[in-house]
Amino acid sequence: MKYLHTMVRVRVSDLDASLRFYCDALGLQELRRQEVAAGRFTLVFLAAPGNTQAQVELTHNWDETGYAGGRNFGHLAYAVDNIYDTCHRLQDHGVQILRPPRDGYMAFVRSPDNISIELLQHGAPLPPAQPWIAMPNVGQW
Repeated sequence: MKYLHTMVRVRVSDLDASLRFYCDALGLQELRRQEVAAGRFTLVFLAAPGNTQAQVELTHNWDETGYAGGRNFGHLAYAVDNIYDTCHRLQDHGVQILRPPRDGYMAFVRSPDNISIELLQHGAPLPPAQPWIAMPNVGQW
């Protein structure tokens, strides 16, 4: 058995905003895109650099006017080389850190489509540091 990808359909209603989040802010790379005019949808496959075996499929239904909340799943999780640098980069792109990495190990953010993203420090936790130690949790993550 081989892992192929995870599909995210919930509220990928603005594909450009989603790609700015997943690619520009989070750092994933677009591997391929498939426009299906007959079905009126676009598939975009993303992966972390150097890890093309674990893909995320964004499905953008062209005529969708809004998804109800119950079609989501838990979260996507990524190991990062430096959780503090990653959170700073996300903030620079306007992403709110909902669960700051106070422990030097774990943080949560959400995509523009409200998909929960867990970020985990690769290897041992980093020493706790400001401003993260003092930051409270915000909203739901």
